[in-house]
Amino acid sequence: MSRKVPKRVFLTEDQMPTQWYNVRADMKEQHDPYLHPGTMQPVVLDDLLPIFCTELAKQEADIVTRYVDIPEEVQNFYKIFRPSPLIRAYELEKALDTPAKIYYKFEGNNTSGSHKLNSAAAQVYYAKEQGLAGLTTETGAGQWGTALAMACAYYDVPLSVFMVKVSSEQKPYRKAVIETFGAELIASPSDTTNIGRKILAEHPGTGGSLGCAISEAIERAVSTPGYRYVLGSVLNQVLLHQSIIGEEAKMQMEMIDEYPDIVIGCAGGGSNLGGIMAPFMRDRLEGKKSPYFIAVEPASCPSLTRGKYAYDFCDTGHVTPLAKMYTLGSGFMPSPNHAGGLRYHGMSPILSKLYHDGYLDKAVAVEQTKVFEAAAIFAKNETILPAPESSHAIRTTIDEALKCKETGEAKTILFNLTGTGYFDMQAYMAYKSGKMNDYVPTDADLEQGFATLPTIPGIQ
Repeated sequence: MSRKVPKRVFLTEDQMPTQWYNVRADMKEQHDPYLHPGTMQPVVLDDLLPIFCTELAKQEADIVTRYVDIPEEVQNFYKIFRPSPLIRAYELEKALDTPAKIYYKFEGNNTSGSHKLNSAAAQVYYAKEQGLAGLTTETGAGQWGTALAMACAYYDVPLSVFMVKVSSEQKPYRKAVIETFGAELIASPSDTTNIGRKILAEHPGTGGSLGCAISEAIERAVSTPGYRYVLGSVLNQVLLHQSIIGEEAKMQMEMIDEYPDIVIGCAGGGSNLGGIMAPFMRDRLEGKKSPYFIAVEPASCPSLTRGKYAYDFCDTGHVTPLAKMYTLGSGFMPSPNHAGGLRYHGMSPILSKLYHDGYLDKAVAVEQTKVFEAAAIFAKNETILPAPESSHAIRTTIDEALKCKETGEAKTILFNLTGTGYFDMQAYMAYKSGKMNDYVPTDADLEQGFATLPTIPGIQ
């Protein structure tokens, strides 16, 4: 196999992008406005200020500014772990005997093991600049909680992390890392908040959900003077910060005279796919290029493939604004499988709108045994142990590459490898021992979640 393209394509620090890209500025139609949970009226900036840092609230609402300057302090933090490499998967291509050219952006080269630090660095910086007393957040698999703990340690900002209970049990070492960086970690739902106690009373023994953890984190934030809440996915501000992934990838592909025919990302809340696709979606929206975008989600939590496009609460306790998104209902309780970071009941309003309007071309749902099969193939050939979340994208990349083998097409595939799997060894052990089971919710299971969708006069 010819190797005219290097295995790894690097940027220098001086080449690192100095601006984030706001895809909303180029969208043909905006996603429907957030709604206030009390009045069911469109949210205005002042409604967001008790929850989010002021600058982040402004970014959340911005539909005009195409490029947002990355503060110099954040750029300096980024240089600890960025720019990240673009890697040609030669060994995987050879193993699959495919004519496809496979590239992946590797975001796992930091202690958090994921891309989450891109947004954590920005969000904590704005909190520090505002002089806040501390922050609260939720985390699923623990990647976001770890990244935020790292950023809070860097900027010396106190942090409380509500971690989905089943994930905290599956990944005790994530808890240890988060606490090593100085953050407080609480398994959610907990008895430390009113919402947590209510959820425990209604669902005794529950393993929790991201919706539960979000509710608790927000209650802690709004009831603690000087605190604000931060979120690692779903929100517009997060997709803005993660755009640096795609901006770097586009520059790196241009350096080797390449452009992706297919762009693939895992989809739980939206930060992975939203990050890698940003500049390529810009090309699509401007009519310059037509890359094919694929979102990959777990079959156990299929918001895009089986959810409803509707207004829904972003949390189980119904204290957040409502978003128009693909959702399984805020009351949906996912199975305690190993797709930890992809167990959110809804999808980013931006990605939901792009999918609804046909710009995000395809969504697929995959079972976890097939995901780990792909993860093992990738690990053996590319020597990186991938996180279960990113392995969803690997699964579909392999499937698309095998289609190319059948058709003889030499398509260029780009996917986002945003996490390492070193804290997921229990899952790998379950897969290797044959003890891993697939769970696909029945229509009746999904109806329980849909039954919790709100009825909004004049809307739904």
